[in-house]
Amino acid sequence: MDELPEFQQHVLESLRQPLEDGRVTIARASGVSDFPARFQLVAAANPCRRGCPSLDRCVCTPTERARYLGRLSRPLLDRVDLHVELPALEPGDVQSPAIGDATEAIRARVAAARQRQRDRFHAGGIRINAAMSPRQVRRFCAVPAEAERLLAAAMTRLGLSARGHDRVLKVARTIADLAGADALTAEQCAEAIQYRGLDRQWRV
Repeated sequence: MDELPEFQQHVLESLRQPLEDGRVTIARASGVSDFPARFQLVAAANPCRRGCPSLDRCVCTPTERARYLGRLSRPLLDRVDLHVELPALEPGDVQSPAIGDATEAIRARVAAARQRQRDRFHAGGIRINAAMSPRQVRRFCAVPAEAERLLAAAMTRLGLSARGHDRVLKVARTIADLAGADALTAEQCAEAIQYRGLDRQWRV
């Protein structure tokens, strides 16, 4: 979904149930129907209503930017695992060689991480970290004391809900899987917290 804040409020809020439960419930006079609706949401938004490419080039006031991003409610953002801010491309960047791992290397790392998850949940009725229940999060996402303090500080500073806290742990578990690690570290939790950028915007 491109230009996410431009969608009508009722459309945005209707995403909450399927993002949380993987199902859609439709009530009509003739009865109630329940449909499977597990999907992966990929959405994009400009930092302001004028569509400025980056904050350092934006002419909007902080209040205007906050009002624009405020169209994305806290309960909706709670259900989105990754909030990633992308810097604007400079003209020379468009033609520059790609930086980072090759696609094949990334594919192999992701395949290995997915296999770790299948092995982990072979008797749990799920296949991926994102589908973990709160009880499974407690079981499979144990963190050291340093990470617990970091998460507690993030809950206070970013205003994370219990749902947001668990989603940070799921992302941290996935970061560990991509690294081939069994135990979660404070560094992996810190990286997962960095992917809650819109929580910081909303908090401001």
